Amino acid sequence: MSRFAAYLVRFAVILFGYAVASLAASAFLNILFLASLGYTPEHAQPTATASLYFSIPFIALFVAYFAFMPAAIVILLAEIIGRRDWLFYALAGAVVAGVFLGLVDHADDATFAVRDTSAIMAVIGGGMVGGIFYWLSAGRWAGSWWQGGTGHDPERRKTAFGKDPGQTGR
Repeated sequence: MSRFAAYLVRFAVILFGYAVASLAASAFLNILFLASLGYTPEHAQPTATASLYFSIPFIALFVAYFAFMPAAIVILLAEIIGRRDWLFYALAGAVVAGVFLGLVDHADDATFAVRDTSAIMAVIGGGMVGGIFYWLSAGRWAGSWWQGGTGHDPERRKTAFGKDPGQTGR
């Protein structure tokens, strides 16, 4: 497979992973919201259950929109360094959510700012869930486009950064 095709396939996998992460974060936030209203599966009403089919993809659009720039930076960094562990993506999702909350806090619109601690924790938890689902769908193969090798290949690092990472600076 040519290098351009490998880049194109990896880009499509990244976009798919970002869509899955946005849907997962949205589902997490929707379920938390319904749980705060007292919704339980035992007492499920058909209208509340049917509303999830609309609200999860709708909220996912907002999640994807607001998290795009910080997530793009994290994804690019993960692809370059070849990080493939779930904890990195969970913590990166929390950082992306924190950056979003920080940007919202410094916006000119004071009515849009999130000040409630439980809402802040819900958004950070949604970011962590989104990060884990990104790892499940796309992050496990981060850095695989580097010369067709793995993300932790020492020869790839040597050619990419000019020296073997095990060498000292002497």
